[in-house]
Amino acid sequence: MEKLEASSKRVKRANLKKALLLSVAAAGVLSVTLLAPNALQALEKMGIINFKKRQKEFINVARERLVEQGLLTKDSRGLLQLTAKGKQTLRRLELTDFQFKKPKKWDKKWRVLIFDIPEYRRALREKVRRTLRAIGFVRVQDSVWVYPYPCEDLITLLKADFKVGKDILYLVAEEMEYSFKLKKFFGLVD
Repeated sequence: MEKLEASSKRVKRANLKKALLLSVAAAGVLSVTLLAPNALQALEKMGIINFKKRQKEFINVARERLVEQGLLTKDSRGLLQLTAKGKQTLRRLELTDFQFKKPKKWDKKWRVLIFDIPEYRRALREKVRRTLRAIGFVRVQDSVWVYPYPCEDLITLLKADFKVGKDILYLVAEEMEYSFKLKKFFGLVD
């Protein structure tokens, strides 16, 4: 039960982090005074965050944490600005929430991603795996992942963000052995 509660807190914290970063990114510069209860209620209505009590305290702690992590900077007037590190973090958060628009008709081609990230970059390798899983890719072997729809732009973004351009190979294949289970998984069985 403790693991479930901790996981729930991480998800809420990630949602709040994303909401704050998106707010600052959208405004370019955001005044701390804008983060008033009305702004929080709007974020809650959009389903980004869910507050019950201590709204202002919760948002202030999160904001200060983002400043400490170097994702936001605060000037002498109390204005928040997204740092380069904050922009990169926001792109990664958006990447994991990315939803492909599935074409009405499958083109019968598989998008195969093969990566070979060295052991000394293990944490990065795990990040790549988590991201692929979140996007909807299916692992067919340790470092071989498959997706049935076009996703070149996303893979380009992933390579750039994680700085793994040479470590990831992207293929488009018309046939693949044992593809029936994959077709069934993705709902592509005729």
